[in-house]
Amino acid sequence: MAVVRWLDGAVGPAPAATVPLLIVGAGACGLVAALRARFFGIESVVLERDALPSGSTALSSGFIPACATAVQTAAGVEDSVGTFVADITAKAGGRNDARLTRAYARAIGPAVDWLGSAAGIPFELLDGFTYPGHSRRRMHAVPERTGRALMDRLLRAVEEAGITVLTEAHADTLLAAPGARVQAVAVRRPDGSRETIGCEHLLLACNGYGGDRERVARLIPEMRDAVFAGHTGNDGSALDWGEALGAATADLSGYQGHGSWADPHGTLITWALMTEGGVQVNARGERFHDESGGYSEAAVEVLSQPGGIAWNVFDERLLALARTFPDFREAERAGAVTGAPDAETLAQRLGMDGTTLRASLGETRARAADGEPDAFGRRFASSLGESLYAVRVTGALFHTQGGLTVDEACRVLRPDGACLPNVLAAGGAARGVSGDRVWGYLSGNGLLSAVAGGWIAATTVAAAASTR
Repeated sequence: MAVVRWLDGAVGPAPAATVPLLIVGAGACGLVAALRARFFGIESVVLERDALPSGSTALSSGFIPACATAVQTAAGVEDSVGTFVADITAKAGGRNDARLTRAYARAIGPAVDWLGSAAGIPFELLDGFTYPGHSRRRMHAVPERTGRALMDRLLRAVEEAGITVLTEAHADTLLAAPGARVQAVAVRRPDGSRETIGCEHLLLACNGYGGDRERVARLIPEMRDAVFAGHTGNDGSALDWGEALGAATADLSGYQGHGSWADPHGTLITWALMTEGGVQVNARGERFHDESGGYSEAAVEVLSQPGGIAWNVFDERLLALARTFPDFREAERAGAVTGAPDAETLAQRLGMDGTTLRASLGETRARAADGEPDAFGRRFASSLGESLYAVRVTGALFHTQGGLTVDEACRVLRPDGACLPNVLAAGGAARGVSGDRVWGYLSGNGLLSAVAGGWIAATTVAAAASTR
């Protein structure tokens, strides 16, 4: 359990070492912060509970939304901070924190450009489709197009920079003096031994609370029984520490769901299948929502269907698109994809009524022909072909979007708006920019908060160091 141990004045156990910046969590947020701090000449140590750093980043698609970047410019894409802010705000229905949204949107372009030029991470602009809610192509990915590959490249850059990452170092206790200044972090090792590391500044880049079933049931009850597809380290430690230190929290009912988690294969199926013309049907062969919306809110729609499952239905054209994504190829190799020459045969293979499925698909084809919206408000630019494919999916909880309240500099705030003395938070530990509803999540908001937040936090520490 994550706890805060209060010291008597400034007296406490002598730490093994004291560093200018101590970072809890070696995901994208923590690693970007460490790299940027090194640029400013600030030494940092990153604490990671796992033997191999992964976190939510490795489980994600690895796509970072960024605006006005060199990669966009080279591709002829015109984008701006204002446009990106407008897209985030529209998706969140204005329930997002406006100041934090603008701060992240301003920081993410320079951060991605710098990671490419200074850290040697080769970003490409995702082409071929635009995710729901984004008015520009702005998803930046490493060539492998996976979150694991993004993590591997960040770890390589950190190693080359000579930054210390302590793995299998489970931070469980903060040592704080009166006034909530954190002086050190106590770490537990796999053999039960413990050590204490002092710090001038602490960055919580560790987690949300998606793996804490009690909190999930209390704060987002609609996902009480959903598959948790995030990292087990998302146990709410940052919230425990922050609340004990007197920090404010915000948007705790906000989260990223996903309505396309292969069941029972446990693999993410790209939502590009839906945005580019695919549909979801339930076990009866009926469509039940507008699939051109966001994949986050689709999780709730899928879970509301019989058995909490649905089938993604698509054609040959979309199969070719899906195969450009490594996660889909993995699912296909595992046997998650069912094919058939027509709707009737597909229905038989899926165990559903052929007449119902044929009618559902016939409706989409009719709407594609006449250009009118369907009963769910969706418009179809093209029809599905005769040969069809399907993947059984369920709704999953990926990560939470609420957390500790921070300002534009990623400093943790008290309820009265005052900053904690030396504690920062970003990524899953902090409030995001999706507001407090599942439908407020714009694709990529998680990595936006992680990368931009880590970049900003390091800049804040550097500014504090320069004034001493």
